[in-house]
Amino acid sequence: MDREQIKQLIADLEASKLQKIIIKRGDFELHLEKQAPAPVAPAPVRTVIAENATESAFQAELSQKGERGGGRKPEAEGKYVTSPMVGTFYPSPAPDQPPFVKVGDMVEEGTIVCIIEAMKVMNEVKAGVAGKIAEILIDNAQPVEFGSKLLRIV
Repeated sequence: MDREQIKQLIADLEASKLQKIIIKRGDFELHLEKQAPAPVAPAPVRTVIAENATESAFQAELSQKGERGGGRKPEAEGKYVTSPMVGTFYPSPAPDQPPFVKVGDMVEEGTIVCIIEAMKVMNEVKAGVAGKIAEILIDNAQPVEFGSKLLRIV
């Protein structure tokens, strides 16, 4: 099998729905494989209750130091819904659906306010406190770290 035939096989594989081609001719063996496309079906959903009532000691220390070691910024009043894990923030259950909450919405402790995707698992985040959504601090599909402030509830 020459180089041009192999190039043609690669092009054919990319254009097809096949994921893998294996060709064996005598002692010659060729394996071609492409990465699977991202899944279209929604990932499994797991519920996580975020830490809301108080900041952890780690987060309190970080907020006192400020982002770049400068002075501490005054915080707006209210309770914050924080990220329970590292992942990606999504305000709605699917791209074509409305967000779980909007600024001005009233929520209860168990109200789902967003999803954090971590390792292809969608984790529901609940408000943790009752009140009114005053501010949504993270944009759609933005990466977040553990303890990142997601929403402010008054």
